[in-house]
Formats: sequence, structure tokens, C-alpha cells
Amino acid sequence: MQKLLKWTLETIREEESCFSWMEEYRYEWAPLVKSAVTQVVEGKTVLVITDESHKWFGKYILNAVNDLRKNRPLLPFYQLTECFPNLQNINSTQDIQLLEDMLELSYPGGYYIWYIGRGDHPYTKLAYRNHDNFLWVLDEEVQNSFALRSRDPLLDIKLLQLYKLFDMTISEVLFGDLDLES
Repeated sequence: MQKLLKWTLETIREEESCFSWMEEYRYEWAPLVKSAVTQVVEGKTVLVITDESHKWFGKYILNAVNDLRKNRPLLPFYQLTECFPNLQNINSTQDIQLLEDMLELSYPGGYYIWYIGRGDHPYTKLAYRNHDNFLWVLDEEVQNSFALRSRDPLLDIKLLQLYKLFDMTISEVLFGDLDLES
């Protein structure tokens, strides 16, 4: 993980858009991004879900991740609410299990959920069920998640910066310039 931590620090410091806030959080970030990127490289599908106030960010991710100008393989990122429009109606444990069964059938190579939003949102019932999910949680400290604050006046900028760092990590790993196992 040391190579990932070193690369992350160097990338943060090279960024020109006031990204220094991330330096102190890189130790929380590195294991989460390592897991998420490893799963992408293994061919798992990424199902993005957000709370209502961050829908714009979910759309941004889906528009940006497979930008053809990146000259890399296209990656299986989808918005879960587009694949399953009744997601907001999932309430019971049985409903969640039925949804997970459907997702396992739909994505036999595996999948994980990338959740961005408040920690008290109903979608977290699904997102918190698997420790391999990639969680960016606002206003709550949740194990195996990256914590953010909804009242932070720079939240939108930080989300975009974090996405850029995540996306750069994927590219570096795909092109063999970063080894997550070292």
C-alpha cells in the first residue's frame, strides 16, 4: 500500500486546485480506493447510487468515467436507479435480498455499489450491507467509508477532486504505472 500512498500524496501535491486538504485524509482514502480500483480491474460492475442532492454528481461520474479521450478500456459503471427505477420503493430486508439476488444474476462477474450521500438516506440500507462497497458518506462516521460534511462550502469541489483522484488511480493501474499490491 506504500506505493499507493506515495503516489496519492504526489498526485495531491501536483494538483493545482487547492487539493492540500486531502493530504491528511490519504490514509483513510488509500485502503478504500485500493479495494474499489481492484474490483474494477477484476471486472466487477460499479453501480452508482446517490441521495437526491447528489444526483448531479452521479450523472457526472457516468459521463466522465468512460470519456473516450482517456484512451482506456470502457468500464462497467451504471447508475443503479436507471437499471432499477423502483429502488426508492425498496424498504424491507426481504426486498433488499430480492434486489441483491437480481443484481447477482445480472452481474455474474460481480458488482459493488458506490454510494455518495447522507448517512441517514434509505439507500444506505443497501449500501452498508457489503464491506466491499465504495462509500462516500456525508455527516456520519461509518466504518469502511470516506467521510465528508454536507455543510462544507467546498463540498462540490471536493467531490470533483476526489472523483478525479479516483479516476486517475484507475488509469494508472490499468496502464501498469501503479501497482496496488506493493
